[in-house]
Amino acid sequence: MKICQQCKIDFQISKAEQSHCDQMNVPASDLCRECRIRNLMAARNEWKLYRRKCDFSGDEIISAYPSDSPFTIYKNEVWWGNDWDALKYGRDFDFNRQFFEQFAELQKEVPREGTTVFNSENCAYNSHIRESRNCYLCSLVYKCEDVYYSSWVVNDKNVYDSLYTNSSTLCYYCSDVNNSYECIALEESDNCNNCYFSYQLRGCDHCLYCSNLANKSYYLFNKPCSEEEFKQAKDKAINGSWTRWQEAYQHYLEMRKKAVRKYVNNLNCENVKGNHLHNSRNCDDCFEGFNSEHCVNSVSLGDATSAHSCYSAGWPDCQGPTYMSLVTRAGQDIAYCNYTWFSSGLRYCDSCNTCESCFGCIGLHHKKYCILNKQYSKEEYEELLPKIIEHMKSTNEWGQFFPKDLYTYAYNESAAMDFFPLSKDEAIAMGFKWRPKDEKEYQPATLSNITDNISDVDDSIMNEILACEKCSKNYKIIQQELKFYQENNLPIPRYCPTCRHGMRF
Repeated sequence: MKICQQCKIDFQISKAEQSHCDQMNVPASDLCRECRIRNLMAARNEWKLYRRKCDFSGDEIISAYPSDSPFTIYKNEVWWGNDWDALKYGRDFDFNRQFFEQFAELQKEVPREGTTVFNSENCAYNSHIRESRNCYLCSLVYKCEDVYYSSWVVNDKNVYDSLYTNSSTLCYYCSDVNNSYECIALEESDNCNNCYFSYQLRGCDHCLYCSNLANKSYYLFNKPCSEEEFKQAKDKAINGSWTRWQEAYQHYLEMRKKAVRKYVNNLNCENVKGNHLHNSRNCDDCFEGFNSEHCVNSVSLGDATSAHSCYSAGWPDCQGPTYMSLVTRAGQDIAYCNYTWFSSGLRYCDSCNTCESCFGCIGLHHKKYCILNKQYSKEEYEELLPKIIEHMKSTNEWGQFFPKDLYTYAYNESAAMDFFPLSKDEAIAMGFKWRPKDEKEYQPATLSNITDNISDVDDSIMNEILACEKCSKNYKIIQQELKFYQENNLPIPRYCPTCRHGMRF
């Protein structure tokens, strides 16, 4: 039994976790499971974007870091290119100072990647997107096309304002939906088409205000109906009016509240404890995982093995063992790291790609046997590293994830705000940073009264500045989404993309 050093509750280290830590020669965490995941998520900005200049080229870019960030920021092409060398910032380890103090100095100097946009076309205004095209204000996107204002989406096309959708097309305001077509306000459903304001459907088509149905066609309020009855009800619920949309969605929320709930949403799993796990086995306290095994206390797993207390391990496969790390892509033997790709044998590293046997390094590419970005021989590295670990043990740093003052984002910029929302006072009391709102984003709207029905809206709305009815933040309507609303008889949303994301979450 231990006492969590952050929230002070009692918690237990399991035999499996202790064995995992022994295998990696690291100590078990002194934080409870929830605090570990919260802290990992607080180190990642998944949604917030800023305009700023690239510190290398001077070009204006879209970045996860604001212009007043203390870090050096390079646009993606430069950061991943050969025009700079992270070893230039290397330094000797000072045994008269704490490791984290030295790491903080290195962190201020080594350039950081502006946003994580890879192999994508017309996708500059996104966070964490790969192999996609024509996407806008999305986060955590893979192999998508024409997707807008959505998060955690894979293999989608023409999807708007959705969360956790996979292999789906022409969907709007959907959550946890897979392999579906032309659905609106559908949740926790698979293999559906033309379903609206419904919950937990499987293999259904043409359903409205339904829940817990499988392989049904033309159902209204969980009862069979004729095609004509269905069309009339659907046209009444989705008639282009914002007023009617709110009424229909509120009716859906009331229906969902009364629906029978499946105890977990797992599929093809063996010996798992958690939720939203697919094709996984022997996982404990894991969530949002695919094709993973022997993982514990982790969120977002893709072909991961032996990941303990990790956030976003795999995508592609992560063979482990991995401990107390976030965003580990195809890694092995990774602990206390942030953003590592195709690497092994790393401890306390940040943003390292295809590296091996490195400690306390930032921004390295294709390197091995480095400490604080300084190159060593294999023999020098293996002689120095144990001394550093002993030093960190004496300063009570060894086995701790990076302290909060080394986080590159404020709490309200991070993924933790979605999963573990806090007020400003609560976040600061826990030691996190908080970023005040930018008053430039909260100007008076140029159009305060939006026409109720989409049929009365013309192209001029794209020139207007709107203000969110929930938080007053400004937002705009772009051409692609206006066309989508008009073609699908959907009203102009009255909330900004950030609030819409928060409401879905």
